[in-house]
Parts: sequence; C-alpha cells; structure tokens
Amino acid sequence: MARKKRTERLFSLEDPKSIVSEAFRTLRTNIQYANIDKDIKSITVTSPSQREGKSTVSANLAFSLAESGKKTLIVDCDMRKPRLHKLFGVTNLDGLTRYLMGEIEGEEGFKKVKGVSSLDVLTSGPIPPNPAELLGSNRMKEFLESLEESYDYIILDSPPIGLVTDSAIISTISDGTILVLEVGQTQTEVANHATELLNQVNAKILGVVLNKIPVKGNQYYNYKYYQYNQYYGEELDRRDRKKRRNR
Repeated sequence: MARKKRTERLFSLEDPKSIVSEAFRTLRTNIQYANIDKDIKSITVTSPSQREGKSTVSANLAFSLAESGKKTLIVDCDMRKPRLHKLFGVTNLDGLTRYLMGEIEGEEGFKKVKGVSSLDVLTSGPIPPNPAELLGSNRMKEFLESLEESYDYIILDSPPIGLVTDSAIISTISDGTILVLEVGQTQTEVANHATELLNQVNAKILGVVLNKIPVKGNQYYNYKYYQYNQYYGEELDRRDRKKRRNR
C-alpha cells in the first residue's frame, strides 16, 4: 500500500532552520509588537473556507511562541472536524467539550508536548450536537478568562468562518483574530466576506497569513499544509467541488 503524503507538518519543531519556521518567528514578532497598546493573550485562528491550512498555522504559531519562552496553550475549538489531536499525536477523550459540560476540571484534559516544555495542548474532546451553543456560553467565556491567568498566549484553532458561526462567536471573546488565506485558492470575494463577518461582530483582526506560498531558492517548497475531507459531510463536499468546476 502506498504511503500517504503528509499534508500537515509541525515545521517549527521538525525543521527550526527552515524558511517556513522563520516565517512563523516573524509572525510571532508581529504579534508581540501588537501587544504594545493592549495585552493580547488569546488569539483566534480561522480561515474563510476549508483546506486553507488554519490548523497547521495555529500549531506552528503556538510552537514558535513557546520556543521564545512564552507559556503557550493551543486549544482545538473546532468541535465539528477536530484535527489537533491527530497533528500532535494525542488522544481526544478529554478536551474542551468535557470542560464546558462540567465533566472534568483542573488540568485533567491538558497534554504536554514532548520536547517543548512551554507548550500545552487542549483537544476538542467528544464532538457535541451543539458546538455553537457551547462556544457561545458563559462557561466558555469564563473558562477562557481562567486560562488567561495561567498562560502568556492561548491559540484558539477555530472552524472556517465562512461555513459556520463558531469562529465569529469565539472571536468576540478573544483578544484578536488571524485570518488564514491560501495563495492561489482563496478568492478575493470569499476573503472579503470572511472579513465582513468578523467586522460584524467587532472582532479585532490582527492580520492575515498567506499560506502555501511557493518559494524558489536552492530547493522548491510547495507546502501542502492542510486538507479537510468531507468537512461537514458528503453533500457539502459535492457542493465545494461543483463551485471549483464553475470558477
């Protein structure tokens, strides 16, 4: 059986001297400069649609922040198609969902990242029937506030904002939002619509990350960071393919 090509990588950990890792260090510096006027601790990471790499960007940004000595937590707020437990190679039995349901407390669901003492991971936990309601609850707001007392930075990996309301909800309780766009895929009108959705809830947009940029040098890099497969089921996947054919 042919080995599957990896589409998600933790470059900041695996290859700290790579051009991609350096790009995430630059992103880290920009975020730290954005802290001058207001203390930014919690950051929502989203994208306009699926397959644009927001989970890999979230993970590598978290690595980069932890690498600088900042105590960092990355939380999988994607309760529909969670990915961080696979990316980090940890279980997804105890996670955010169980905290919000009051089933666990303390640090029971937090996972340490091997080799990175300053980085913790909180996976999504079991997929609930009502993600938007859980994320918009007072319990979620209180939980995030409690996390901000213990961590320098909290990265909130969230679903695509153009597909569901979850990211818009999360962006209202976080200190800032990063929008991930894929070069060559994200259409201008789709990116503008995502920005409008964030502006409608008065989200503070820290900036945009351009993902999957081909870089030519001694070696050609074409990082295929991330793909969702059937994000919200077969029907949505068929619609997505149909739209691409009609472009």
